[in-house]
Amino acid sequence: MFIETYAYARAGLLGNPSDGCFGKTISLLVRNFRARVILYPSARLEIKPGKADLPVFESLDDLYASMRWRGYYGGFRIIQALIVRLADYCRANGIELPNRNFTLEYESTVPLRLGMGGSSAIITAALRALVQFYGLNIAPEVFPNIVLETETKELGVAAGLQDRVIQAYEGVVYMDFVRELMESRGYGDYQPLDPSLLSGVYVAYRRSLSEGTEVFHNNIRERWRNGDPEIVKAMQTWASYAEQGREAILAGDRKKLHQLIDANFDLRARIYTLDQGNLEMIRAARTTGAAANFAGSGGAIVGLYEGEEMFHRLVEVMSPLGIGVIQPQIVA
Repeated sequence: MFIETYAYARAGLLGNPSDGCFGKTISLLVRNFRARVILYPSARLEIKPGKADLPVFESLDDLYASMRWRGYYGGFRIIQALIVRLADYCRANGIELPNRNFTLEYESTVPLRLGMGGSSAIITAALRALVQFYGLNIAPEVFPNIVLETETKELGVAAGLQDRVIQAYEGVVYMDFVRELMESRGYGDYQPLDPSLLSGVYVAYRRSLSEGTEVFHNNIRERWRNGDPEIVKAMQTWASYAEQGREAILAGDRKKLHQLIDANFDLRARIYTLDQGNLEMIRAARTTGAAANFAGSGGAIVGLYEGEEMFHRLVEVMSPLGIGVIQPQIVA
């Protein structure tokens, strides 16, 4: 049995960062970057380290470039955490896993720590492989929870369900994490949207390291839990942007969608202290007339452009700043 699975990068279009606070979001898949897992039976259980886990480099420049692109944590620890989390899930649900070992290999082209779901892509691809290997039947709405708990419960990373839902469902998804559903059944209302309704989307990302999600979210989450009126209101506003964005996408109202994307970031800039590199990306994109919002926790942005001329202008403006610009491949 030879199993090969994939999971892809993602970009949060609207609603960020309300997904961890009973909010609403719209997210899309970015197939331009992917995590790949290979799993096959073996005498012992072995996780083979990926390039980001190896302490061997061709030169000082190679080490520097690797750390700036991949960050200081590889996928080895998160795959270990996933296996432990999956074992706990099976025990809690009365599922007895077969007594057989495997070797798991992984690789990833998703930029880590740039707000594009790099870690969760590795976990999602690995979970898909493990589900096939053990013949498990995990409901689609529960699958993202196991991925999330791998990071939150096992590794202590502050994170929300948005990344994990879009990487499990793929395409474009509107997500409603309303408190009633989350507390009663543990997952929200996930509504796939027709990707063909969302044209003229770009993603831009820095080729240098950004702060990790755990650094970005901790203080805001704490303020929200403490009932800080400013943060509570902001989370409600972000959720409303996603709700309005869904209606705009279905109605083909690009002008409204453009306004909502910009408003999503502008509110974020009032609440958070943002570094100049991230602000520079937003400002540069907007000089071309494109809409711009964080794709995640910083380091990458997402937005709308109108026509190929505007897209080429985006590339021209961003390239001298060390910023890559792509048209995301949302569907296969």
